[in-house]
Amino acid sequence: MATVEKEARAIRRKHYLQQALLTGLVIGGMIAIGAAPIGIPLGKRNKYRFKHQVKTAWVRLAQKGQITFVEKGGKRYANITPAGKKALEIEEQKKALQLQKRKRWDKRWRLVIFDIPERRRYTRDRLRIVMQGAGFYRLQDSVWVYPHDCEDFITLLKADLKIGWAVLYMIVEKIEGDEKLKEYFKLK
Repeated sequence: MATVEKEARAIRRKHYLQQALLTGLVIGGMIAIGAAPIGIPLGKRNKYRFKHQVKTAWVRLAQKGQITFVEKGGKRYANITPAGKKALEIEEQKKALQLQKRKRWDKRWRLVIFDIPERRRYTRDRLRIVMQGAGFYRLQDSVWVYPHDCEDFITLLKADLKIGWAVLYMIVEKIEGDEKLKEYFKLK
């Protein structure tokens, strides 16, 4: 297997584990650090590897500012931060967009247009990466298209990245040469 595929798979696995830990924190409020991976049948070698992966995921979430650690009664607990709740909400919106693809298309295109200055290049690049990951089609560098309602997702992104002034959301009836878009989104 190619090394790029292996690296991509490892990154996805890390992301899935981090999302699972964040979800557990939202549901459980606070989780004791050693208590997260209970009841998963693993071999002895895999058990230690999994524990290491979970510990690494906790550290990464803390570095991102999505969780904080608290000591109570000699045990270490993790709390989700507002940034962690936002990140989890964005992921939930992405999943909702994926589920909408199964719905019947209303023959309207959703266009997202943005104009973010060069001094905020990191924010602009992050927006592009998130939109690509959510399944949007890049019509031009700052023009993205989606066939289903995604207003909640865009509103959440605008608030998270603090770019409400630079992003426009439009609903369009017809785009010239939209056959390529219909093929991309499998709408024919």
